[in-house]
Amino acid sequence: MNSLPIQLTSPLRNRGFLKLLAFRLQIVLAYQIMAVVVGWHVYQLTRDPLALGLIGLAEVIPYFCCALFAGYAVDHHSRRMFGVLASAVVGLNAWVLAAVAGGWLPGHPSAWIYASIACVGLARAFIGPSFSALFALVLPREQYARGAGMGSSVFQLAVVLGPALGGALVGWASIAVAYAAAALLAACAAVSLLLLQVAEPPPAETVPVFSSIREGLRFVFGNQIILGAQALDMFAVLFGGAVAMLPMFVHDVFHYGPQGLGMLRAAPAVGALITGVILARHPINLHAGRLLLTAVAGFGTCIILFALTTSFWVAALLLVLSGIFDGVSIVLRTTILQLMTPDAMRGRVSAINGIFIGSSNELGAFESGVAARLMGLVPSVVFGGLMTLTVVAATARLAPGLRKLDLQQLH
Repeated sequence: MNSLPIQLTSPLRNRGFLKLLAFRLQIVLAYQIMAVVVGWHVYQLTRDPLALGLIGLAEVIPYFCCALFAGYAVDHHSRRMFGVLASAVVGLNAWVLAAVAGGWLPGHPSAWIYASIACVGLARAFIGPSFSALFALVLPREQYARGAGMGSSVFQLAVVLGPALGGALVGWASIAVAYAAAALLAACAAVSLLLLQVAEPPPAETVPVFSSIREGLRFVFGNQIILGAQALDMFAVLFGGAVAMLPMFVHDVFHYGPQGLGMLRAAPAVGALITGVILARHPINLHAGRLLLTAVAGFGTCIILFALTTSFWVAALLLVLSGIFDGVSIVLRTTILQLMTPDAMRGRVSAINGIFIGSSNELGAFESGVAARLMGLVPSVVFGGLMTLTVVAATARLAPGLRKLDLQQLH
């Protein structure tokens, strides 16, 4: 009996892809638990919104400094082992944070916390390029769109479960126990990659590091579609993200405990998970550019409404809706990146994408903290949502290639 065409078979029949998804689930769970617990931990210590913003700054500086070199390393050496080492660094620093929470380390707790977050930022610089490069090795090109949807679903599932689990562990046990759980998950992620059997291409021809990085930068900045999609998401998240301020909203506006923080941190991912599941079964091909712009505009609108409500459950619903819109953006951007990037440049292009997207999350956290200190909590978040809508309008005008994009043109 003839086998089904590749594009009709499920990527979930691919054992290598399943192991790669297990790695993504475990490492994102570990990171998300750490993120929600660190926010609660720091706010309990300081009661200062700027201190929450500094968490993002502590992570983004090493991430930004190392991301391009991480992309070069992944393209020219082992994709798999860099992911393993990065997972080990995340796990080690989770244990350090557990020791801080337990009072087992000398010195000021905040100094240890920010130093550990900086090390996690360094590790994250390697995780994205490793996953992107391995994704292209374990799946045929015809399955990239469905695989991107499934990868997004797994990512969002971890973003749902991680904050909820972190908040529950803090509420029912302790901050130290939550950090320890993150450390164990990071160790499991490293094992998943060690078990992944994949035929990596031979090391690329040795090229000077900076010449190789320049080649990746020229590719991205010379491609209107990729650059437009990345810039759109970067500025939308930079101005429109409200996640960093959630401990303040939960504590001062909604008057909930750490379990409430975990629920609100997880709410956007619930929406994005729903989107990822739908798009994995029904991938978008037509009018992808217009849908991407519409989705980011919807995200900004939800953030404005979230800032204006005083109801915990209305806020949770709005965050779910923001996640639905964000999920469309994530899947479309990931698919565009996979389809348009040459195999030999996946690590570097993914690293550049990580700078756009990853740095915007952490810089957005810092911007949120500064804006909340200067403008007040609610006005600062409303301002960010309005800036997101402005970014959408500017991108639609300045990047017509992205606005008119149909994904079927790229297959």
